[in-house]
Amino acid sequence: MQLTGKVHEIGEKQQVSEKFAKRNLIIEYAENPSYPEYIQLEAHQDKTALLDLLLVGNEVEVDFNLRGKPWTDKTGKKSYFNSLVIWKLSVLKSETNASSTSKSPGEEDDLPF
Repeated sequence: MQLTGKVHEIGEKQQVSEKFAKRNLIIEYAENPSYPEYIQLEAHQDKTALLDLLLVGNEVEVDFNLRGKPWTDKTGKKSYFNSLVIWKLSVLKSETNASSTSKSPGEEDDLPF
């Protein structure tokens, strides 16, 4: 499956167990721009590194697998959980930090042209 949207939030890497790490990514998806949706995806294991170069505001295309698991609690009640697990990520449009290139009020340009 594939999703295109804007990076809204990038989570920190979580070491869930000795053998399992994950990292969350929230994508703003706007099929209808008046009502954006915020979709949480997960990167597992070595795929957590895919999120290292992302910035909030980047336009991205994410390829993911839809996974679901049943879980039974102590009382015998069964619940189901779904995960959107990232396997590929591409930056389509990168947001730059505009504040790093802008001048403070009153600051003059010292360029010769």
